[in-house]
Amino acid sequence: MFRFLHSSDLHIGKRFGTMPEELRGRLREARHSVLDRLADRARQGGAETVLLAGDSFDTETPSPAMLRQALAAMAGHAPLRWIVLPGNHDSLLADELWAAARAVLPANVLLATEAAPLVLAPGRVVLPAPCTTRRPGRDLTDWMDAAATPDGALRIGLAHGAIQSFSEDGSSLDIIAPDRASRAGLDYLALGDWHGQMPIGPRSWYSGAPEPDRFKHDQPGRALLVSLAGPGAVPEVTPVETGSFAWQSLALDCLAGEDAPAVLGERLPAGAARRQTLLRIVATGRLRPQERAALEAAVAAMAPEFAHLVLETDGLATDCDSDDLDAIDRSGALRQAADALLAESLDEARSLAERQAARDALARLFSYCAAMPA
Repeated sequence: MFRFLHSSDLHIGKRFGTMPEELRGRLREARHSVLDRLADRARQGGAETVLLAGDSFDTETPSPAMLRQALAAMAGHAPLRWIVLPGNHDSLLADELWAAARAVLPANVLLATEAAPLVLAPGRVVLPAPCTTRRPGRDLTDWMDAAATPDGALRIGLAHGAIQSFSEDGSSLDIIAPDRASRAGLDYLALGDWHGQMPIGPRSWYSGAPEPDRFKHDQPGRALLVSLAGPGAVPEVTPVETGSFAWQSLALDCLAGEDAPAVLGERLPAGAARRQTLLRIVATGRLRPQERAALEAAVAAMAPEFAHLVLETDGLATDCDSDDLDAIDRSGALRQAADALLAESLDEARSLAERQAARDALARLFSYCAAMPA
């Protein structure tokens, strides 16, 4: 039995420039400390090796301190062994990065920087496909098909890249063959690049990012505990959670006349979990202006309890008529502005974008007026 932990896309050093300054440091530290959590999950699962399938670093030029601290963290978990593959963010073009790593490489860390068999122990061979550049322009796993390994040895592929083209013409040349595991007689193919955990087949998996960095996948940070009973045996693959922050999207379908803040409150994470949660609320449906203002005020009031909280209202329509405008004012400049915005929002001679802009402006006017002292 050979048991190992499969992870990828740590992106140590990611800057998170769009986040509030106070949060950036916390998110960066979580990316570094995930090395400790990976080691902990490996030990708990009885694994002796951690495979990092690319993008351990976010750039090709991490600072010397960032590199040394990451290697020191790995060294601190000896005798656990780490296999580090260059990905598209930290490709082989980063000569200084990999030269600096080799100069201070701990004994329990192996750099998979060559497309050649890497013998971990008798009967256990890793076939790495390091990224040569950010966009290699070819399937770097091709060589695995003809790679010679000892009879009866486990063949474990390690690669970073897409198995599907997302270009308009679908003709990208660096797509990894989805059936590479069967073509190359691999017992397991450990993939990185896709930040959501996903099986491609019984022998090929994307591990997903161990610490999420976006709302796209809406999954917790995870790695994979993989057990191989022997050559040809179907691998036993077990997801394990590793993330410290939760990035979640919450769909809120609103209905005019409904207490949207109350509905939202029932669905939010409670207590201390909020401090470690980045939450995107995607509001859709329809609300009256006062109801929309109440929802926005409720979200603003609870935002400090979360690591990050954002309300997206692009899909939320505002139902409004002249009676609603009395809540702004019954006369004067504010009422005139509100009347003009309402007329624009209902004017079918205007484009959909212009009418939406008028509705959004009217909703903001309601919010401002609601916040003004009586």
